[in-house]
Amino acid sequence: MPTDEGLTREALVRAAMLVLDRDGITGLSMRKVAAELDVKAASLYWHVRNKEELLDLLTDALMADAEPPPRRGDWRAQFRDYFTAYRRHLLDRRDAAKVIAGRFGLGPNMLRFAEDQLSRLREAGFSDADATMATYLLGTYVQGFVLQEQSPLTAAETTGAGRREVATAVADHLRALPGDTYPNLVQLAGDLTGPSMDERFAFGLERILDGLATRLP
Repeated sequence: MPTDEGLTREALVRAAMLVLDRDGITGLSMRKVAAELDVKAASLYWHVRNKEELLDLLTDALMADAEPPPRRGDWRAQFRDYFTAYRRHLLDRRDAAKVIAGRFGLGPNMLRFAEDQLSRLREAGFSDADATMATYLLGTYVQGFVLQEQSPLTAAETTGAGRREVATAVADHLRALPGDTYPNLVQLAGDLTGPSMDERFAFGLERILDGLATRLP
């Protein structure tokens, strides 16, 4: 373990990642990161002023092992691959979406992705304004979807029920509602609860790509 004097920012980020993986974002604290490094919490403040600055560093670190997809196919195929892979990447790391969502990452990894996305969109013919708005729209869609995906459907899921089991119970509840008051909910109960998260994500992403296509000259 590094001493107080030899503590580096890289070691700090590695320790924070360990705590995030183990305890999640709600359990992440400067005290726990310091304990992981076997140093005093005050030592961390040479590198970050508070937990929010630590989350800025984690935002970039979480994207260190992600890679942009190959530039094959048209812009639509590339961005379908891009953000499908981004969703998988966020799902693979505990609370990654909670760390990244809403943050404008200025580290080298986040900047690498932003540069790559803007390059592809401009090459596809999007205006400068539309290219920047598209990167924001697609990124926030994926982050927001993963946040929803990782939230419990109902309290039953937090006590051990499986997601499909909970969805089935929700469908049964909807079908049992008074049909004269809630005719659409009763009739569409299966359609509301049946699709998988993969299907829901793909549907939303395709509709966003449809909308962006209308902005091309």
